[in-house]
Amino acid sequence: MVLERVSADDRLILWPDAVWPQDVGALAILDAGDLLRADGSFRVEAARDAVEARLHLLPRFRQVLYEPGRGFGGPLWVDCAAFDIRDHVHAVAVGLPGDEAQLLATVETLRRRRLDRSRPLWEMWFLPGLADRRVGLFVRLHHVVADGIAGVAAVAALLDVVPDAVSPQPHPWTPAARPSRSRLFIDNVRVRVGGVARAVSRVAHPVEQARRVAQGWPAVRELVAAEPGPVTSLGRLIGRGRNLALVRSSLGDMKAIAHTHDATINDVLLAATAGGVRRLLQSRGESVEHLVVPIYVPVSLRLEPGGAPEGGNFISQMVMPLPVGESDPTARLRQIGLESATRKALPRAALGGVFRNKLIAGVMLKFIARQRVNLVSADLPGPPVALYFAGAQVREVFPLVNLLGTVSLGVAALSYAGTFNIMVVADADAYPDLEAFANGVRDDLGALEATARSAIGS
Repeated sequence: MVLERVSADDRLILWPDAVWPQDVGALAILDAGDLLRADGSFRVEAARDAVEARLHLLPRFRQVLYEPGRGFGGPLWVDCAAFDIRDHVHAVAVGLPGDEAQLLATVETLRRRRLDRSRPLWEMWFLPGLADRRVGLFVRLHHVVADGIAGVAAVAALLDVVPDAVSPQPHPWTPAARPSRSRLFIDNVRVRVGGVARAVSRVAHPVEQARRVAQGWPAVRELVAAEPGPVTSLGRLIGRGRNLALVRSSLGDMKAIAHTHDATINDVLLAATAGGVRRLLQSRGESVEHLVVPIYVPVSLRLEPGGAPEGGNFISQMVMPLPVGESDPTARLRQIGLESATRKALPRAALGGVFRNKLIAGVMLKFIARQRVNLVSADLPGPPVALYFAGAQVREVFPLVNLLGTVSLGVAALSYAGTFNIMVVADADAYPDLEAFANGVRDDLGALEATARSAIGS
């Protein structure tokens, strides 16, 4: 059995975890179906059985991170010797009156609980108590388990495409023994020898190496050497608490906007985010004239030739300037579309490779901190058809991104079964007025939808 060492990209995810937990997740709304009893209580055992029957599709969900110590190599995945589904699938009722505000407050309470490193790094919380016999489902997993696209695929593996699917029988599973110290030592030597061989190869081919560095420099420059962002009230070191907000839209409307303005759906999301920042700063009495605010946009490398296998992280990072000072949503979208097309054309390396050397990583992190990027965005493609969990239809899904450092606001969107829904997550201390941002996003999307309808009608 091959040892599954944590990749360079995944180790980068683990680095800030002690200070800022790097959990990601999603909030779904389900029609409860048979999962609710007549008295409104949730059948958590039925939910556990449904999840456990699919765990053979998700090996990482029954594994833990093991750090063998100095001389035995980096962290690796090993089977959990005492896996118990009851440690991972739970139910807790949403407080009265069972509205969206109470649902989000419950999610935030659960999010603040640390995942136990001695167990597989994921949880599912079913949240009964909503109106119309609906149930919330908060799924969270550590970012080291999966990036956004891999995370969507993992959750989808637990669902069905029809409501009356036959529940599979659980596959027999016996945890593999933890690798011996001698095996870990030998594997570590092998990895280090391979690293030396690659370094020698780079020295032996300096022209090729220089060409690769030159190709990747424009993308790296975005992270470390671009013009720093402006000083605004967004630039604060984040704490533990989060405020959450939801924004709903339809995928059809987003496609119409993108088509009308010769843009992408991600461009539309960024334009609406810029509108939200504009509304927020104006409500705080800050000047937005000529203001340009940078935002991190993760770039998945999974679709590149030779992409990474399922699970883990395989991403790069793009920095996009948001023209917050532009008052016209249409002109703002046009500017973002042109700029994003140029930046997307740049070749990008996986972040783990960029930060592999500790000395170089330390220097680069200092430069990145000076760039004053306080926002992050993510646009995730989800299943195009409605899915079901144990017969209960999943009506809506909202993705949750992680924050760290001075990146105090995250905007994540997911397309699912004709919907395009956004969850905004922000540092609670820096954004007590998060609803002003969310309203700005909603109003900008409404304005862009109106221009798209007008263009189609003409």
